[in-house]
Amino acid sequence: MTSPLTPAGSTSAPGGVPLPEEELDTERHGAAPGAGDRPRSLASDAWRDLRRSPIFLISAVIIAVLVLMAAVPSLFTNAEPDQCNLQLSRQGPSGSAWFGYDLQGCDVYARTVYGARASILVGVFTTIGVAVLGSIVGMLAGYYGRWADTLLSRLTDIFFGIPLLLGAIIVLATFPSDVGTPSWQTIGKVVLALSILGWTSVARIMRSTVIQVKHADYVQAAKALGGGSRRILLSHILPNAVAPVIVYSTIVLGVFVALEATLSFLGIGLQAPVISWGIAIDQAQTYVRQSPHMLLFPSAFLSVTVLAFIMLGDAVRDAFDPKLR
Repeated sequence: MTSPLTPAGSTSAPGGVPLPEEELDTERHGAAPGAGDRPRSLASDAWRDLRRSPIFLISAVIIAVLVLMAAVPSLFTNAEPDQCNLQLSRQGPSGSAWFGYDLQGCDVYARTVYGARASILVGVFTTIGVAVLGSIVGMLAGYYGRWADTLLSRLTDIFFGIPLLLGAIIVLATFPSDVGTPSWQTIGKVVLALSILGWTSVARIMRSTVIQVKHADYVQAAKALGGGSRRILLSHILPNAVAPVIVYSTIVLGVFVALEATLSFLGIGLQAPVISWGIAIDQAQTYVRQSPHMLLFPSAFLSVTVLAFIMLGDAVRDAFDPKLR
């Protein structure tokens, strides 16, 4: 029975004493957030979802193993990739060589393990170059607009019209490498060719995102307080526009690994003495019927690597997609 001193519609304690407003709100809506609780951001929500995603966990484990293989290949094999014996040429898998031997009598397993380094380096550095170059062009075009947007957008369209693989073939054929070329220089040529021709999609993504972000209230407030364009771009626009670029870069990294293998297979990408999966596949194509193990294992590692990065990109895309929240 409600006490006559209790206002109608309020909740009272067992003794008839009215509850304070704070306790009443807690009873109706649940526990109030503590004073030290931080507001949840898109990044924190995405990380929470990624930790619960089986696709992300599986792909992250595979990529971690591949990165460790590229960084410290001696943890996975004791054999040297350049120690060959012609008497063992094209012998199949055995207890002494799990993946068999290639045409020169080299251990296919050792060369597959050591080949991860060059392939992953090309994919990682090309992705970084594409993301940086495309982000700069897209931010400048989207933020300044007008003639800057027109000029940079037309420049993007010109590069977008050049097929990536065909353009890379022309560039690398114009500046070829040989046996005496240092490994870092050969890898750098491939990275540079793919970066120069592959930034257009990142630029378009960043431009469209910046156009949406620059009209936000916090950007307008920063302008009203006298913030310079450089500070606004780096402190306010870039952190809020970079998420789609991260998602795209994660997916396209595997594509660049496959492009490196394609260029090396055609004989104009990485060159010996560099060890890569593309070179191994190129050397094995002639003997695919007589010695299929020479082609099978490098191709399998390449396919798993590309698939792992694509799976990781799909998981990151789903986690950062606001439509799924």
